[in-house]
Amino acid sequence: MHNDQLIAQEFQIDFREVFKVLIGGKNLIVGLSAFFATSSLIIALILPNQYKSVAVLAPAHDSSGGIPAAFSQISGLASFAGVKIGAGSLSEAQIAHEIMNSWGFIETFIKDSNLEVAIYASKGWDREKNSLIIDDDLYDIASQKWLIETDDGTRDPTSWELYEKFSENISVFSDSDSGLVSVSVVNYSPFVAKEQVDLFVAAINRHMQQRKMAMINNSIEYLQEEIEKSSIAGMRQVLYTIIEEQIKSKMLSQATPEHTFVIVNPSMVPEEPSEPSRLLIIFLGTLLGLIISVLLVFIKNYQVGPKSKLLN
Repeated sequence: MHNDQLIAQEFQIDFREVFKVLIGGKNLIVGLSAFFATSSLIIALILPNQYKSVAVLAPAHDSSGGIPAAFSQISGLASFAGVKIGAGSLSEAQIAHEIMNSWGFIETFIKDSNLEVAIYASKGWDREKNSLIIDDDLYDIASQKWLIETDDGTRDPTSWELYEKFSENISVFSDSDSGLVSVSVVNYSPFVAKEQVDLFVAAINRHMQQRKMAMINNSIEYLQEEIEKSSIAGMRQVLYTIIEEQIKSKMLSQATPEHTFVIVNPSMVPEEPSEPSRLLIIFLGTLLGLIISVLLVFIKNYQVGPKSKLLN
């Protein structure tokens, strides 16, 4: 016990000595903190504003799937044919949520919407012209050529680079309780942010519609093959009924633009920037300068070890 007390006393910090050290190094602390504060202020002012546009979606009611109850006895055949039955399968909205975050879908969306330049080469927004400012080190507007340098010359952005860039600016959030889905896009231009949200929502509905059409067509083709093989009149009648239901489902899907998601709260052109948080940048920059300056003061005046004046 006596040894433990000696050790504890040995490593007790003399706060009066700490205070003296800080007072002695006040010029360094104030100067370095002021430098970091000024630098963070300049950075905060240089960073361009970015705007966030948000659309809130609700899963569309899926009345196109399933088969009549009268034919539930052949559910195994219908399931094999691609007809969605039962409560255990994922909903269209759940599948769409995963697709919206996938590399393949985002790549196709960017190319189909011609957003490569807006996503990868923009660096600001000209409010007077209401147009994006393009980085001329990355893209030459006059010749419409990419200028990304390589050992062999220049190249276009890769599929992965476009995906990563767009993924930084888009967010898809699903509320498990309400089932609502929020799609938000951040961009230098508030108008482009809204436009990209609208394009993205339309693209996922169109993609899911085409996906459903392909599944129904495959189901109908399979069922028609089974009709040709079957010699049992009753079975053929059942298969014809399933085909009829699938054709109805196909017609309903084709006539519904909001195939998977219905827009509950449409996107708007934001009036206030969402980022950068300039006050937070200044605060964190100043705090970092304060921490570094204090550490430098202690390093400059003391050696780590038992002879330190801070320890009694």
